[in-house]
Parts: sequence; C-alpha cells; structure tokens
Amino acid sequence: MNMKWIAFLLIAVATGAGVFALTPHASGQGGGAAVPIFGIKIPPGYRDWRLISVAHEEGNLHSFAAMLGNDVAIKAYRDATLPFPDGTIIAALHFSHVASAENDKVFGDPQSFVPGPPTNVQFMIKDSTKWPTTGGWGFAHFNNDGTPGTEAQLKTCAPCHAKASRDSVFTRYAP
Repeated sequence: MNMKWIAFLLIAVATGAGVFALTPHASGQGGGAAVPIFGIKIPPGYRDWRLISVAHEEGNLHSFAAMLGNDVAIKAYRDATLPFPDGTIIAALHFSHVASAENDKVFGDPQSFVPGPPTNVQFMIKDSTKWPTTGGWGFAHFNNDGTPGTEAQLKTCAPCHAKASRDSVFTRYAP
C-alpha cells in the first residue's frame, strides 16, 4: 500500500469517528453535556428501559409522552414501594402529536393521532444523599437535539413535583 492510500484511510477513519462522537445523544446513547443545577447527563441505554406508562397532554404542551423506568424504578412500581429507592430513574420521552391520515383512512373518521417530532426527554433520578432539598430527586431536561435545558427550566421541576402524592412522582404504573 502506498503512503497516500494509508493517509487517506487514516483521515477517513478519523472523520468517521469525529462524526460519531459529535452526534447528538438524545438517541438514547447517553453522555453529552450535563444539565445545570443537578449535573445529570443522559443515562446510557435509557431507550431500552421498560414502559411505565404513557401520557397525553393538551393545552400548551400538546404532546404524547412515554414514561420509561430503569430496573430499580420498575421493581419499585411493581412492588408498590414508596418512597422510591435511591437508584430509581424515570425517563419521560415527549413528542408532539399529529393526525394520522393513513390511520384515519382505515378508521373512516379523523380520530387517529400518532407521535410527531420529539420535543424533549426528561429524567428524574432518586439519590437522597445528593439531592436532599428536592425530596431526594434530581431533575434533567434535554432538548430534542440532546442539549441540556436551562437553569430556569430546571428550577420549576422540584416545586411542581412536590405536589404529587407519590414521592414527587405523577406517573402511575400501567401494567
């Protein structure tokens, strides 16, 4: 092999590695930048967690959400353990919702909605030692491109979740 070919191959490999490293992490791969206040990064593999429940929010939110939990969260939900144990992580994947013309043709009426573009992904992580002033929960918000939410957004999480009757968690388990 001549030196030009080896140099070309090395540049191609380095470019490919750079593109991979700079790909937004909202795809479920984890890592990336941490959110302010709580210092949380996107947990690796969260898209493979089990489903806790789904939600449909109207008004200004106009979204669908899938709530996923790590193994600790799922066990706590199934065993009805409250408060949730340290190590619990709950993810909320939010999407806009759009009408499905394809489904409506089958149903015969305009009644079907499906997830549209993703809007954000949020996490609640239970660590009573790390976050004692927020009920033991750390909160994270990541935009659809994987960038962290703002400090102002995160300051609204704990006060709102403190109103939930089950250890700051609104989501009920849908077995």
